[in-house]
Amino acid sequence: MIRYRLAQAADAALIHALLLEMAAGEAFGGSVESLLAHGFGKRPRFRVVLAEDGAAQALGFCLFLPEYSSWRGAMGVFVQDLYLRPSARGLGAGRGLLAAAWAQAQDWQPQFIALMVKRSNLPALGFYRSLGFDLREAADPLILSGAALQAVLGAAG
Repeated sequence: MIRYRLAQAADAALIHALLLEMAAGEAFGGSVESLLAHGFGKRPRFRVVLAEDGAAQALGFCLFLPEYSSWRGAMGVFVQDLYLRPSARGLGAGRGLLAAAWAQAQDWQPQFIALMVKRSNLPALGFYRSLGFDLREAADPLILSGAALQAVLGAAG
């Protein structure tokens, strides 16, 4: 039996450990402290749902936050991270985590779920497509950070 619950501040170290597992050796800059500050402080910026087995052992998590779409004129749920330990895959927990995140976000009055997936992560892409997720039409995610961000901010001042 899989149980889903909203994470609490006491779960920050566990969430961090799961994030490190998900990163699988890739560069990762998060910390327990940043999770606590941004997700469990006075003004939480995200929420996390944990999936656990009958012995309360973590199977995975979904970290999500509100998203507003001006094109849709509606609020949505943006799934930043969804991770299942390999032993939990194929049990329906991925779908369960999405449903639990949706339930926990009802105070945002969401109308859609959005997420990003690496093009090279074919199993995840197949999973999301099997649920009915579509690519955002004519849109690719871009990010500005580091020295390039500082250059833009400096030029704007």
